[in-house]
Amino acid sequence: MGFAPVSDQIYVSNTVKAAVKILIVGHFAVGKTTFVGALSEIKPLRTEETMTEASAPIDDLAGTPDKTTTTVAMDFGRITLSDRLVLYLFGAPGQKRFTQLWKDMMQGALGALVLADTRRLDQSFDVMGLLEEHGMPYAVAVNQFDDAPAYPKEEIREALDLLPETPLVVCDARDPASSTGALIALVEYLQTRTAQEQP
Repeated sequence: MGFAPVSDQIYVSNTVKAAVKILIVGHFAVGKTTFVGALSEIKPLRTEETMTEASAPIDDLAGTPDKTTTTVAMDFGRITLSDRLVLYLFGAPGQKRFTQLWKDMMQGALGALVLADTRRLDQSFDVMGLLEEHGMPYAVAVNQFDDAPAYPKEEIREALDLLPETPLVVCDARDPASSTGALIALVEYLQTRTAQEQP
């Protein structure tokens, strides 16, 4: 799966016949905006706003002292996979107050990539629970922040109580190659599920 660099081509080629929608989800300040921006071939749509004191009681900034903005609607990026197929990435805001928006964004999505942070693994449970509640298949990608502790995958899998078949990878959301690997893990999982469901 190769991705084109950011281009000036705003519109999808008229040869494209199919589009795939993938959600990039996770708790607050886990790197979803960065992930979408690292992979999108177009300038990503971002709906970030400056955080104010009004959000202090509800947005936990523990472990993220440098965070000054937050997504208030969604992030959107595009990846052209071939002259006939395009992949759309929808990054969802991480706060619980946007749960209804998440539900709306699930419409038409094939699956979701859950970004996780080893400093706050417990905050991933609500995200995964919502996906499971709506039957949305997902893979988990641990976004390895510079100052975050690294643990063996087996320990992370156990801590997150993942099913054996749920993919778990480690990535750096800032790095296109690393983020591509995480996305590939999700797509391969979705392909496997589709093959298993066919009679």
